[in-house]
Amino acid sequence: MGIPSITPGLLTTRADMDELFGGGSQGGILPSTITPNILIYVDHDSGKQYGYEDGWLAEEDDLGPIFEYTGQGTSGDQTFLGTKGSRNAAVLYHAEAGRSLRVFMAEGKVPGSKSGAKQQRYVGEFALDLKQPYTVREAKDQHHKPRRIIVFRLRPTGEYQRLPQDLVRPAEKTKAQRVLARVATTKLPEPKTTTAKKVAPRQKRAAESRRAAQPSLIAELRQSTLRNEYLQELIHRGHEVFAYQIKIAGTTTILTTDLYDATEHELYSVRGEGSREEVRIAIGQLKDYVRHIEPRPKLAALLPERPQDDLLDLLHTEGISVIYQGDHGYVRNTAR
Repeated sequence: MGIPSITPGLLTTRADMDELFGGGSQGGILPSTITPNILIYVDHDSGKQYGYEDGWLAEEDDLGPIFEYTGQGTSGDQTFLGTKGSRNAAVLYHAEAGRSLRVFMAEGKVPGSKSGAKQQRYVGEFALDLKQPYTVREAKDQHHKPRRIIVFRLRPTGEYQRLPQDLVRPAEKTKAQRVLARVATTKLPEPKTTTAKKVAPRQKRAAESRRAAQPSLIAELRQSTLRNEYLQELIHRGHEVFAYQIKIAGTTTILTTDLYDATEHELYSVRGEGSREEVRIAIGQLKDYVRHIEPRPKLAALLPERPQDDLLDLLHTEGISVIYQGDHGYVRNTAR
């Protein structure tokens, strides 16, 4: 048996796709146990109830278009761990398991259906973006309670359909919104290679998946750990700490800052190294973010070690204070 193939734009049903690919017919993320596929179903009406909107970003980069898809879980923080996060983990490690991501968009009712079942339009076959496979944002659930959601960034791997109605709506005006700053876990489930029963899985993206989906680089782990520890330090001092989600007018871009200390009115960029490259990234991030926050906050870079004198001078020249880990706690070097 060969790998089943369908054409983007095809109008079909969940039942027909379950028969063709396997995976079932209920839920948004359906990993198949009989073919090397994960079926992903998008329904704009359903997504709005849970505070998110899935679809194509209006902006493209040099690698092409991005399709954003919000992970599984309708209440509480979304996760990759446990039973609740198992389907999210399946998407995260899809390439390592040799699986393709096949995206469908709900479009109207099935003609003649008494159950009210929706038609599904096939959008195409996808893989996670190698550079940034997902991002974490805050959204409100159907009860208007804030929670963290996982937003996957998908890249088409072949033919695809990109209709105007499938684009995420651009922001009408630029808006910087405070969101909760919570301790974020860096722990991910161990990838499990899934062998399809009828079709041998493709292995060509296994190394790419490991490189993209696991925060295995030391700098990334140090960055996340440093952010969490300093967040707890600020809370211990009695500070109110948030982050900002910034929507840019006329675009579908959402920027998310690291930490914002409301008590000191100070915005942080957290980096995993004190290298020149990381310091430059910190400067760029802060200068980008601060344009959209009123009143303008003080700026600070949080680093795991003291940067060399030239980089310290560079940060101070840009009006950015430096906080780094010393032998006896955090050391602040304030810009003047």
